Amino acid sequence: MQLLDRVRLGLAVAVAKTVTALVRMLRLGSASVLPGEIARRLHPRLLSLLSEQVSQGIILIVGTNGKTTTSLLLRTILERQGWRITHNETGANLINGLVTTLLGNANLIGQLKTDYAILEVDENILPLLLKECQPNYIVALNLFRDQLDRYGEVDLISNRWQAAIAPLSQNTVIVVNADDPTLSYLGQQLPQRVLFFGLTEPDLYLDEIPHAVDSIYCPRCGHPLDYQGVYLSHLGDFHCPSCGFSKSKPEFFSQDWPQILIGVYNKYNTLAAGLVAQEIGVKTEVIFDTIKTFKAAFGRAEELTVQGKHIRILLSKNPVGMNETIRAVHDLKIQGKSSITLMVLNDRIPDGTDVSWIWDVDTEKLVQLGGILIVSGDRVYDMALRLKYSQEFISNEQHLIIEPDLPKAIQLAIDKTPDDETLHILPTYSAMLEVREILTGRKIL
Repeated sequence: MQLLDRVRLGLAVAVAKTVTALVRMLRLGSASVLPGEIARRLHPRLLSLLSEQVSQGIILIVGTNGKTTTSLLLRTILERQGWRITHNETGANLINGLVTTLLGNANLIGQLKTDYAILEVDENILPLLLKECQPNYIVALNLFRDQLDRYGEVDLISNRWQAAIAPLSQNTVIVVNADDPTLSYLGQQLPQRVLFFGLTEPDLYLDEIPHAVDSIYCPRCGHPLDYQGVYLSHLGDFHCPSCGFSKSKPEFFSQDWPQILIGVYNKYNTLAAGLVAQEIGVKTEVIFDTIKTFKAAFGRAEELTVQGKHIRILLSKNPVGMNETIRAVHDLKIQGKSSITLMVLNDRIPDGTDVSWIWDVDTEKLVQLGGILIVSGDRVYDMALRLKYSQEFISNEQHLIIEPDLPKAIQLAIDKTPDDETLHILPTYSAMLEVREILTGRKIL
């Protein structure tokens, strides 16, 4: 490295750490983005210089849903092996957030001492990131329609991924969800070594393909796929009767693996993290033991006790995600473990400003169980209208409460939750951060 380059690197690191300290001291946030943004302006090659110093490997986690939970589980497994891990745990998954994360583990002259960097990455910036970073592993969890104004359709994202991944080193290992037709096809086209994970549990099949399904056509020839069964959205056991394309074979049987967090979607997260850990060399019994004691990331099936009441927060940021959290709540209500649900809908930048996606959510399954539904958030009346339409088709009596003031809505939900039941809160992303701050008194971002 040239002297001038070293000086610029030192300046970028010093400024970033100063900004981090000031932001936190003034309680303006967690400083998860701004330091990286400023540092990159001072040294445009900063991401490349930092990523090259990760000694054992860089692991990128991409997909629409499940990135945070998968990343945290994998981090927990690897830390139990004694490895030093760098991880963007705040969820800042754009380039500036990734740089901030790496800088946080670097010393004042830009030296980074870490074994693995586990980075959850926004779907749209993966191609951009791969121009500056050579990962050892890329984990592709799923692709669902999410914030179409930002991302576009899933096939466009998949095409961009393929174009960006194909030129990478043959030493890069790609870990792919075999149950997602778009990703399964992507994995079959890549020249690198590809490992597949997926469910092998027909007893988890849905009764029918959900309304919010995204990709049920063959990615090779465009013919409708035949499904033996669907696990969630368009993820399932499939084949194409026209060209012969079919689900890739998973590396292991999912029914042999434990699961501690609720929801089928978390079984996928568990399998993805476990497969990477196995590939790295962690023993299966260590992985299983970690899974059994794993605690959810903030807002992702996270459990809290507030005012003596048990609360579970289930992030619900798109049709597939909300359908799956409703599915989990539905199952718990059948067991008599929940009768109160709070739904919080925002339309801020992190959520996506278009909330029309709520009409793709099967809210009827939540309404049909009765109980009390409380709605709040910036778009409280949009959510209430969606639920009112659901009530028109369901004969069960359900009490719908509209409370635009979020603190009041949370307190009302807590007050109405019996001591022996769980209050389930289903918020969009920015709403989840607000809910946690109200419940815990602490900000995340």
